[in-house]
Order: sequence, then structure tokens, then C-alpha cells
Amino acid sequence: MELELSEDQAFFQQTTRKFLTAECPLATVRALESDPAGYSLDYWRRGAELGWTSMLVAEADGGGSLSGHGLLDLVLVAEEMGRLVSPGPLVPVNVVASALGRLGTAEQKAAVLPGLLSGSTIAAWCGTRPVDAVPDGDGFVLEGTASPVEVGAQAQHLLVTARTEAGLTQVLVPAGAPGLSVTSLDGLDLVRRFAAVRLDAVAVPASAVVGAAGDAADEVERQLQIAVALQCAEMVGAADRMFEITLEYLGDRYSFGRPLASYQALKHRVADDKVWLEACHAIAAAAARAVATGAEDAGDVASAAKAWIGPHATELIQDCIQLHGGIGVTWEHDLHLYLRRATVDRITYGTPEEHAERIATRLLGAA
Repeated sequence: MELELSEDQAFFQQTTRKFLTAECPLATVRALESDPAGYSLDYWRRGAELGWTSMLVAEADGGGSLSGHGLLDLVLVAEEMGRLVSPGPLVPVNVVASALGRLGTAEQKAAVLPGLLSGSTIAAWCGTRPVDAVPDGDGFVLEGTASPVEVGAQAQHLLVTARTEAGLTQVLVPAGAPGLSVTSLDGLDLVRRFAAVRLDAVAVPASAVVGAAGDAADEVERQLQIAVALQCAEMVGAADRMFEITLEYLGDRYSFGRPLASYQALKHRVADDKVWLEACHAIAAAAARAVATGAEDAGDVASAAKAWIGPHATELIQDCIQLHGGIGVTWEHDLHLYLRRATVDRITYGTPEEHAERIATRLLGAA
């Protein structure tokens, strides 16, 4: 992501790449297609030991970062996961862990954070589709559906955003709460699992509220920014690896006694793809820095990143598939795995069009 990594960041990136290459190569990704969770819990625990779940949590709560800005470290993991189409609930677990680390009560942290940081438990983030909440004594009754929710069917804890008369409120809901039902959804990515989470008169006490009731709008916005920054890094990682694979193929594949890479028309296409790729790298890095440092325009930069990278990464991958010819559209080749991952990232947590609309709305509001 960054042009220059610290020694610790470079080592962390190399360690993550070696771990993913050894423990979850593309053959393993394919084998997990029919797995209900899409990943092994032992694999996720070992990733947590490397620091995948702790970067956005303060040291006092059991976390810690390499650079002082945990998101700048965590996007390195996201990019490596994109390069190998790796499984694992990186976005939802880190979004929930970050929220609890900043706003959770001592009891909430003690009950949930240790499991998330160790990788032994999973949390789902139901933040982008608020449900309704009606006051019930000192608590609330939740009603509505959040969908799609990543790892909704695998999570032990769900961070739910609800609309109240006072404003947005976030609550922790245990997976087995009465009235809560989860329906698994079909997905394009072989190892990403999504679900529809239905809440029918789910009662939660005041102790389940994360932060102040009615005051969660800014927090939900920050959570979305984190999710988008990680998503953009993952899409860039997928596009970068696809570009590498395609360059290698064009150099090895011969036509009429010449390597495909020697044809001028193909050189022009590759040059265009390279320009797109470098632009994707740059804006993904800018978004990660803006969100990590809490820049005033972090929301706009993150949305601009999603609006740009979403279509350009998928178009770049599509072009790489076309440059492979007929073999590029076969099930046996791994190219479609990258297109599936980038396409899912493009349409979840806000489409490029929705993020462009977010920027336009803010600009009109400031005019």
C-alpha cells in the first residue's frame, strides 16, 4: 500500500504472505467452496496470532499496532488476502473489535474482545442497514432485517445498528438471542459467506448498548470508512496479482513464433491497465491514511477510493481474463477467483455509485 514500509511493516507483510501461501493457497480456497464457514477456525486463530485482529485495538485492551496507526498495518493484511483470494472475516471482526475498543464498556470488552483478538470467536457487523428500535424499559426491542451481513451465520456476536427517536444506536446482540434468525445467502465468492439477519422483537438490555444511545452516527460512519479502506486494499491486491499473472502469461505464450507480449496492440492494453493499477494503489493508500489519521475529509477520500477502485479493478481483471484468451474463462484457471472477489468487494459496503452519491450529497450540503 505505502511506497515505503517500516522494517516492522515489511516483515509483517512478508510473514502474512508466507503464511497465506503455505496455509491457504488457491487449491485450498477451491476446496473450501462447500465449507459452511468458508474458512478453518484454526487457520483464523493462527492469523490472529500474527496480529490480524488486534491492530485497531489499544494495547491496554490487548491489541497493538506496528506503526501507531493500526489501519495502515491492517491494510497490508487485506492486500495480501486479495492477492491470494484468502478467506476469513477480516473486515467484520476488526470493525467490531475497533468499536468495542473505543466505546465498549469494561464489561463488554471483557466479555467479547479476548475471543475476537485470539480468533476463537467471530463477530458480525450489521452496520450498513439499520433496523428499528423501540424503547423497552431501560433497553430496546429490535425489529427489522440487516442484509447482507458477512459471517452473519458464523458469528457469536452481532453489532447491530438501530434507528431510535434519539438517533442511531448500536447494540451487541448474542447469536442465540430469542427472535433472532439468520438465513444464509448464496454468494459469488467461493469462500465469503453472507447472511440475512432478521430481528423479530429481539429485546436487548441497556448494558448491550455500545457507546451512548442515539449518538452512534459518527461511529457508524467511521466503521464504514474502515470497512471501505480494507476493501479497497483487498481489491488492489487482487488486481495487482492478476496483472502479474497476465504479464507472465503474455511473455510465455507464443503466437506465430513471437511472444504475445511483443505485439504492440497488447502492449497498449497492458500499459493502460498499469496506469489504472497504479492509480488504484495510490488512492487506496490515500484512503487508508485519511481514515487512520482521522482526517477531516476521510469520508470523502474513502468514498472516492471505492468509487474509483470498484469499477477500475474489476475492469482491469476482466481485461486480464480477455488477454488470456479462451483459457481465461475456464473453471480450471484461477482467474475467475479474483474476479469473484473483486466483484463482491465492489458491491458490498456501498457500491461505487452509492459512494459517488455520498460525495455529491456532502458537496451539495456544503455549498
